[in-house]
Amino acid sequence: MANKMTYATAIDSALNGNITDEVREKLETLKVQLAKRNSGERKPTKTQKENEGLKEDIFAYVSENGAKRAGDVATYFGISGQKASALLKQIVDSGRLEKYAEKRVTYFKVAEGF
Repeated sequence: MANKMTYATAIDSALNGNITDEVREKLETLKVQLAKRNSGERKPTKTQKENEGLKEDIFAYVSENGAKRAGDVATYFGISGQKASALLKQIVDSGRLEKYAEKRVTYFKVAEGF
């Protein structure tokens, strides 16, 4: 029984100069997969879709209640501090929120123009 050709064995074979049709086919398949992954053609995951809605809710919360800390957001939405910080950073990166520090405490507020 022949061993199944994996990407690792195909790469090893190619690096050793043993490029058969089977190796070439496996590497071409890998090349297509990597090109697709790097092109941004992938659909958002279920979690990413859920997070988009959560980011909208977070933005509305900060808009209605003024500047908030990541911990305030985490507590209000029942999520971890790490997730709150990550989502707040994404909203800041989009330009809708601004981050500022006051007495070594970081706050997030609505950016001017929003």
